[in-house]
Order: sequence, then C-alpha cells, then structure tokens
Amino acid sequence: MNCSRVVASLACALLVFGLVGCGATDHLQSITLSVIAVNGSPVSPPQAGPASLAGMSSTIQLQAIGNYSNTKQVDISTKVTYNAYVDPNSDATVNSAPYDTLIPPCATGSCPNPTQGPPYTSGTLEYSPTGLLTAIEPAVCTWVDTAPVVTVGTAPAPSWVIIGEYAVTATYGGIVSQPIYIPIGSGAGASSNPSLGAAGVDNNPSEACGPSSSS
Repeated sequence: MNCSRVVASLACALLVFGLVGCGATDHLQSITLSVIAVNGSPVSPPQAGPASLAGMSSTIQLQAIGNYSNTKQVDISTKVTYNAYVDPNSDATVNSAPYDTLIPPCATGSCPNPTQGPPYTSGTLEYSPTGLLTAIEPAVCTWVDTAPVVTVGTAPAPSWVIIGEYAVTATYGGIVSQPIYIPIGSGAGASSNPSLGAAGVDNNPSEACGPSSSS
C-alpha cells in the first residue's frame, strides 16, 4: 500500500472530522430581539421593550442578535423571519372607539389601503421583513389613565397603564426569540380619567395617549 495515500487519506479524514466537530459545537442557541431605533433615532443601549408606537406613522426598528454555542454574538437581523400578533394577555378593549378590539397586525405588502376606510380586518401595526414596525390605520390608544380621581383643585398628571399591545418575535433555524411587546399610541387618549365623570377635573386636556405620546 502506498504510504503517502494512507497519510493523505488520514489527513482528509481528520480535516472533515474537525470541520464537522466545529460545526456541531458552533450552533445557534438563542435569539435576542431588541429595539435599536425609535422614529429613526438610535436607542442606546438597545432595549427589550415594551416600546410604544407613539403617533401615526411612528416607527420602531428591531435588531436580532444570534447567540451561538461558541459564545459568539452575531447580528442576524436580515436573516430572521419576523412575526407579529396580538398579545393574548391584552385586555379585550382599547381606548379608541369604534375600534374596540385590537385587530391582527399586517406584514408589509399585505396591509389594507387606508383610503378604503373601515371596517379594517388588519392593520394598526405593520411589520416589515427588515424588522421595521410602523403605526398605521386604524389609529388606537392602548394606554389608560389610572390617576387618582379629584373633583376640585389641580388634577394629577396621568398615570399610564398598558391595556393592549402587540407582540413581535424573530425566528431563524427553528429558534424563536423572546417577544418584544408594542403598545400603541397612534390614536387620541381619553381627555380625562374615565372614572372622573362629569364632576371630575380633566387631567388630560390634550388627549395624549401614553407616557411618550405624540398623537
């Protein structure tokens, strides 16, 4: 037998084994999804949410980081598949009639034409293949003011609580990220604490929605 061929074959076998071994130990273990920009402005450090879409046409940019078994962290934002859905733990109603129930979000290219008007079967939150989230029609407010009731004097500042939200995840190689929760502030909020009644002091005359409202 030709010794050189034996040596060459052994070397090839070791090389293949080494490559397979490396591949087997260098695999995706988890995906971390974060918000890295709001309305085009960087968020530093990236945050895991919740992050509100405050105002119609407002945007949130997501980033997906792959965490590998060899401790490497790789930006796989352009490789993952994004998915959005109504958080099943949300309350049934939101503070923006007549859209009293959060409708399913829509992927870019499948969203309804806003000029067609209601009834909408999807919308409010649009998500793109690049992880860009956009507030679209129909506008809603998923924040409610729970500030203490006063009937005289100066009204307290609104105390905002989320009553409805969307959830967004990223999937790659069978691995699903943790969800990012997205409350919506594209519609007007209540002009006062709903429990104040006619005798209450209006604590939200501008009809803001949420702590970072721009509606």
